[in-house]
Amino acid sequence: MNFATKAIHAGIEPDPTTGAIMTPIYQTSTYVQESPGKHKGYEYARTQNPTRTVLQNNLAALENGKHGICYASGLGATDAILKLFRPGDEIIASNDLYGGTYRIMVRVYQEFGLKFSFVNLADPAALEAAITPATKMVWIETPTNPLLRLVDIAAVATLTRARGIRLVVDNTFASPYLQNPLDLGADIVVHSVTKYLGGHSDTVMGAIILNDDETAQQLAFIQNACGAVPGPQDCFLVLRGIKTLHVRMQRHCENAQRVAEYLQQHPKVSRVHYPGLPDHPGHELAKRQMRGFGGMLSFELAGDRMDEAVHVMESFGVFSLGESLGGVESLCTHPASMTHASIPKEEREKNGLKDTLIRLSVGIEDVDDLIQDLAQAIG
Repeated sequence: MNFATKAIHAGIEPDPTTGAIMTPIYQTSTYVQESPGKHKGYEYARTQNPTRTVLQNNLAALENGKHGICYASGLGATDAILKLFRPGDEIIASNDLYGGTYRIMVRVYQEFGLKFSFVNLADPAALEAAITPATKMVWIETPTNPLLRLVDIAAVATLTRARGIRLVVDNTFASPYLQNPLDLGADIVVHSVTKYLGGHSDTVMGAIILNDDETAQQLAFIQNACGAVPGPQDCFLVLRGIKTLHVRMQRHCENAQRVAEYLQQHPKVSRVHYPGLPDHPGHELAKRQMRGFGGMLSFELAGDRMDEAVHVMESFGVFSLGESLGGVESLCTHPASMTHASIPKEEREKNGLKDTLIRLSVGIEDVDDLIQDLAQAIG
């Protein structure tokens, strides 16, 4: 199947009981057994739920993977991956990444003995220099949050595979429609399903997709043993959202390109971070690695004044100031005080994340209205 057909049909069958074309919401905590240990494949809803099973199969198909495992949030999925490791193991991660990922690594798992180093993964030499005998995993975001930097997944995969190191790619910004890291050599793909996969800002969820049977069994055990599972209503909402993923992503990409081009020529904007712009350092890589440039961008105002950045964010009419991304509506976010506040200021600035940076999740509204809103807010 091609992607649009998979989004609507892969892993999904009419309900065997009624023939309902939409997967039912199996809102139950337990299942009746014929006799002790004799059941219909479902015992307890933390362990299995039919609505969740369908979603997991659908997500696996979208990423060209064998196994899909869903969790109560994106960080729940991240937490499960980190539980694969033991004290003394070292993990190398992008130095430009989501603040919640940094927080769980440094503030939670570092306390339990895992070691973390944050490296510019766009530079293969920097990654190679950072690898030690204790390195067990490399964690990539691409495009990165919020500076939209690109990492060459295939090049990193060549390096990690030769050394027996797991490669995990957070594919949230791109979505499976634009990028499939497993096809490029990654071992595990992780998503904040809350974002583009759900697409309507109405549910919170995470997912892991992979091919390795043994690791999938470990992650499914962690899912059940630790209990960070999504409810069937949320699974239903994501299944519904995925059916329009390809259509939504096309419009996100088209709108973001227009917005980025408008901002780039604005006299009050000093810099625009968007891989669809020809002068973006990762533009050529994005053309090879992705099927489009995505709906996320960030920009800096000339003068780098905090009061002006705040004024812009307070002046929007169509863009809403809020955390998250990937919904049909356009959002603006101030990473330094919102999504990345858990990263120390000196670390943020060292990695190029200014306190005045504004991140946009460009929605699927009429792009002329979005540009007009930017024009009146920036002045």
